[in-house]
Amino acid sequence: MWKCKWLSLCMIFLFLQYHHVAVSSSSNATTRHLSPKVQQLALYQFKLSFTLNTSAVGCYLPWHVTIALPTTASWSMSSDCCTWEGVTCDQMTRDVIELDLSCSQLVGSIPPNSTLFQLSHLQSLNLDHNYLYGVLPEETFHLPNLKQLSVQMNSNLSVILPKVKWGSSVSLEMLSVSYIKSLTSSEAIPDSLGYLKSLTTLSISDCNLSGPIPRSISNLTQLTELHLNNNHFSGQIPDYLSDLQNLTYLSLYDNDLRGQFPSWLCNLRQLETLILPGNLLSGPLPSNITALCFPNLVSLDLAHNLLNGTVPNWLFHHPSLTDLNIGDNEFTGQLNEFPSSKSPLESFYCFNNLLSGTIPLSFSAHVNLRSLDFSYNNFSGVLDIEMFSPIKYLYNLDLSQNSLSVRIKSTTMLSPNLETLGLSSCNITKFPPLRSLENLNNLDLSDNQIDGEIPQWLGLREMYYLNLSQNSLIGGIENLPWNSLNHLDLQSNMLNGTLPTLMCNSSYLSIINLSHNNLSGVLPTCSSLNYTLSVFDLRMNAIRGSLPSSLSNFRELKSLNLYGNKLEGTIPLSFAKLEYLEVLDLGSNQISGTFPQQLEVLQNLQILVLKSNKFHGIISNISTIEHPFPNLRIIDISDNDFFGPLPANYIKNFKGMMDSSANEMERRYMGGPYYSDTVIMVIKGVKFELVRILTVFTIVDLSRNKFEGEIPEYIGNLKSLRYLNLSHNHVSGHIPSTLGKLSMLESLDLSSNRLVGNIPEQLTGLFSLSVLNLSQNDLSGHIPKGYQFNTFENDSYAGNLELCGHPLSKKCEKEIIETQEEEEEEEDDDEYFFSGFTWKAVVIGYGGGVVVGFVVGYMMFIIAGEPKWFTRTVARELRYKVKRIEVR
Repeated sequence: MWKCKWLSLCMIFLFLQYHHVAVSSSSNATTRHLSPKVQQLALYQFKLSFTLNTSAVGCYLPWHVTIALPTTASWSMSSDCCTWEGVTCDQMTRDVIELDLSCSQLVGSIPPNSTLFQLSHLQSLNLDHNYLYGVLPEETFHLPNLKQLSVQMNSNLSVILPKVKWGSSVSLEMLSVSYIKSLTSSEAIPDSLGYLKSLTTLSISDCNLSGPIPRSISNLTQLTELHLNNNHFSGQIPDYLSDLQNLTYLSLYDNDLRGQFPSWLCNLRQLETLILPGNLLSGPLPSNITALCFPNLVSLDLAHNLLNGTVPNWLFHHPSLTDLNIGDNEFTGQLNEFPSSKSPLESFYCFNNLLSGTIPLSFSAHVNLRSLDFSYNNFSGVLDIEMFSPIKYLYNLDLSQNSLSVRIKSTTMLSPNLETLGLSSCNITKFPPLRSLENLNNLDLSDNQIDGEIPQWLGLREMYYLNLSQNSLIGGIENLPWNSLNHLDLQSNMLNGTLPTLMCNSSYLSIINLSHNNLSGVLPTCSSLNYTLSVFDLRMNAIRGSLPSSLSNFRELKSLNLYGNKLEGTIPLSFAKLEYLEVLDLGSNQISGTFPQQLEVLQNLQILVLKSNKFHGIISNISTIEHPFPNLRIIDISDNDFFGPLPANYIKNFKGMMDSSANEMERRYMGGPYYSDTVIMVIKGVKFELVRILTVFTIVDLSRNKFEGEIPEYIGNLKSLRYLNLSHNHVSGHIPSTLGKLSMLESLDLSSNRLVGNIPEQLTGLFSLSVLNLSQNDLSGHIPKGYQFNTFENDSYAGNLELCGHPLSKKCEKEIIETQEEEEEEEDDDEYFFSGFTWKAVVIGYGGGVVVGFVVGYMMFIIAGEPKWFTRTVARELRYKVKRIEVR
């Protein structure tokens, strides 16, 4: 006990001593030197200002992934702070000079009076990837010896740079404020940044910055590295960046930069790495560049732009260029042969272009190559994969999705270092002999004509990525490398057997797609928690039994698709635990029970498909939470046995369908780079499979049930809704005029209900509407005219006996009266004309020309009677002219 009291007294004494020094130092222009013991106390107080998020396990820093650990948890005043994890001291003075608390699970904010700012000898501060929030104090930048500051990957932290000239005391050399909440309130880089003239490395990525790249950056003439990635910078790449003559690394990827490849980049003589993918650069690459232009260039990345023309030869003749990526552009023509012995090229990516012809033999003689990607082009001919055998260090080769016919002999010896092999759509008919490739762990043989069983040797490998989809494979899937697989795609084969329980124990499995096969049996019961599986796709198989509640153990699951199986039972209550779930498709099974109200708590759920099952009962309009299904964009519960009123409470809370600016949003597909979510829907009366789902796609399909009552007025709030189907129910009442607010609506089906009254005129304002079905109701009155309504046929209105007007043959009463009045007026005109007609008037007014014309007309009267078209046109004109004559 006395030891604890003594320790407490010591800490109080040290704190008072520290507090005295801190107050004194803050009042003086020059910061006093703190003893190592007081520095230790300052660090310990800094630790106590945070809590720890011990549930954080992964730490995704640029270029690598690490594990989050509670670094400060082991700090203790009973030990020297220079031995604390993350702390580095000067060996001579014992002053704290470096503090690395990256990935340390820290939660909290840094106040302006933090004890951190008393560490006057601190040279390096790294707080990357924590849970810091609030505003990083300006005092951070005034630490007198600070050279390196990195606070990236703190998504709730704001860094507001001072807007005044800081003076020569600021000696910061490295600043990284990437992937934070915001850099400034104006969403632009302040001019004050230009005063940090000691900076050699600047990283401001993913900070939601826009506008042109500011000129102030050109003042940072000591810069060797500049990272401005993943913002919204627009305009051309400014030529004043050529002032940065010391620049060796320039990265501007994922912005909105446009224009041609800047020729002035040649002025950056020290440039080694140029990273420009994910912009809007267009036009051809310059063809006259020589080695004198980029004498030190090592890496050039121009992928994901709009560049076109042919691939210039200088890219393969450059004496220092080792890594070249021109993938996902619009390059055309052929690749020319080049002198392999003179090129240091180690990696070449030209995927997703329009290149044609044969793949140059020069690559086969290029002994330095490590990675080649020719996928998704128009390369043609028969290619013997043995041409790549001389490349001894090749670890990546992708020939997928061309017009190639790839041949692999049993004697072919590829590089023993080969890890990734892509041969999708290469006209392969037999499983290639790849057993000797012991390092192969990524294999794509999809979209070929391979038959037979999956070879046994595959199950003995560490395989991370395996894609054998769209072939004719048979047999079971037990003997696969389940322990190592991360991505497995076997869809669209003829595989049978049951699902192995081995998949439950996989520590890495993230995506599994076994759809469109003949798999049977039941879903395995996986009892342990799993934090890796994100996609589980088993649609169109013969899986039977019930849904195991243990599926909720896949806590990171984003997409669960079991469409088109033979599943029974009810949806487990435990599904409410799938908090990351975005897609749930259980359509076309035999699942029963009432509507799964437990799912309404899933805040991330965007697609819910329960169609063609045995669900029944009333959908309650009383929810367990305030905003149920807030992000739902597609709901299809058609072809069940639901009854009672329409689920008005849910419709009122479909906030994911209420964004009127959805049409202007960035178009992207659900899923990720290696997987696209797929659903089978009935759209515009046609059933088809949506292989890729745009995030702006919205559907409400409640058809083929027994819903009754009126359509709620606030359905008009779903302003981004594109397809609405309430057909084949017992819905009654009027069609709400608020449907006219659904400006993006493309298909409206209210057929086979009990709707009455008129068709609202407001519907004519739906300019996107291409399909309308109001048939088999009790609607009455005239059919509105105008815009899209002028294009709909009779089928849109069939079975509504009281409807009238175009396109129906039944005329409305008003139209009948108007027609009769028009005909009576025409008859009166005819009588007046002929009763007042005299030859004398014609001769006086018009002379012989009109007489000749009328004689011809009179002959037509005698021969054919009185044609109406003549009466309505010629006679009417003559009547007016004769009346003028009579007036005269």
